[in-house]
Amino acid sequence: MLIPSIDLMGGKIVQLVQGEKKALEFDDFEEWIVRFANYPLVQLIDLDAAIGSGDNRALLERFTSRLPCQVGGGIRSLDDATKILSRGARRIILGSVLVHKNKINVEAAEQFARQFGSARLTFAVDSKGGKVAIKGWREVTSISPAEMMQALESYCGAFLYTHVDTEGLMKGIPPEVVRALRAVTPRQLIVAGGITSQEEVNQLDELGIDAVVGMAIYSGRMSLESSRAR
Repeated sequence: MLIPSIDLMGGKIVQLVQGEKKALEFDDFEEWIVRFANYPLVQLIDLDAAIGSGDNRALLERFTSRLPCQVGGGIRSLDDATKILSRGARRIILGSVLVHKNKINVEAAEQFARQFGSARLTFAVDSKGGKVAIKGWREVTSISPAEMMQALESYCGAFLYTHVDTEGLMKGIPPEVVRALRAVTPRQLIVAGGITSQEEVNQLDELGIDAVVGMAIYSGRMSLESSRAR
């Protein structure tokens, strides 16, 4: 399954290269809402909230009211999660809150699962140099992605793995990395990080892995029409 990505920063839709350099920017929300309307799941990320430089919370409902979204970015409390789900999000994505003092925060995972049910939770496992990165990818831990998945799979419905090293570069995601992670957990596995072609999406689908695509769609490299037809 192809999952289109909407990243919000400064009140606009953006695409960043490896979470740092802004490559593309759009302020016509309606165009992308219409273009993504037929997909079973859309990923909506508040980048400002993830980094801790503000937030785009007031904009979320413009998307969640019309698209089936899993929403992430800076969700670190039960109250914030409740508010986002009440605005129409199908699922929430948790990342940084699952790590505390360089250790996996199983207690936080249990708390969110108890409050909302595991089916409404997607746990983000962002990898930079082979280790889990948090706080908008600004802080790298000593935790491996596989270690984090194995420790937390009882508390979520899906894992979102982002290969930060290839994010936004449109050079593809390393197949050996995602293949190894597919063997780690029976949960839904969604991957992101440089996925560029429909062929790559199809190959991931054959492995039982769903693909988040951003830069390739916004740059016109990948046709939405061809992806929807499959």
